[in-house]
Amino acid sequence: MAPTEAAASPTPLSDPYNPAHGIRAVLLGPPGSGKGTQSPRLKAEYNVCHLATGDLLRAEIGSGSGLGQEIKGVIDQGKLVSDELVLRMVADNLDKPECKNGFLLDGFPRTIGQAEKLDIMLQKREEPLDSVVEFAIDDSLLVRRITGRWFHLASGRSYHEEFHPPRVPGKDDVTGEVLVKRNDDNAEVLKKRLQQYHSLTSPLVEYYKNKGLHNKVDASMSANSVFADIKTIFQGAKNFSDTLSAKL
Repeated sequence: MAPTEAAASPTPLSDPYNPAHGIRAVLLGPPGSGKGTQSPRLKAEYNVCHLATGDLLRAEIGSGSGLGQEIKGVIDQGKLVSDELVLRMVADNLDKPECKNGFLLDGFPRTIGQAEKLDIMLQKREEPLDSVVEFAIDDSLLVRRITGRWFHLASGRSYHEEFHPPRVPGKDDVTGEVLVKRNDDNAEVLKKRLQQYHSLTSPLVEYYKNKGLHNKVDASMSANSVFADIKTIFQGAKNFSDTLSAKL
């Protein structure tokens, strides 16, 4: 998680469900690259839903179902859950009202195969991607970020012992509820996750470059700088989409 500055207020929306205000984007980056810091701000700024597939999977685990227990075993080993399960969960969530204006996908797709399946699903829904943002950062900076993370599970808000501590240690700033650490936030699991990220996910950069959707931000910069860079990227993507729509 990047060092955090005071968050700017979201831009007011005259019509919260006007497509001109929304965005449909994928956030790419290794664990600890700052997606969890930026997602709540982007969600509020563009009035879209944030679908973090890791959170969706953890909710299934929390249900105590047999499927949840199986998923827990896979995640604890640093392995990937099947494409079909994740895609079904994403599709189900996109049908919810909060996703009507757009979405931020975080943690999916992870491979080119998943990206192709996602493209087919979004094409059928007539909701193509506007942009893909890569959070670029050196692996050496990530261990410090990962091992100090704490989360408020109900909201998805994230904190860091060093870079972004809660006002009251161990408590969420908004609700006062207890924060938790993820079981997989340790150096051993992180190493496996980074190996998987680079071997499976990094080729997505070329895939989305070929589609003209890829953009990169320097995720080692301050939170406000990264946020401003992403807003610029999204504005360019929206302008491009508006230009294409005008020609149709």
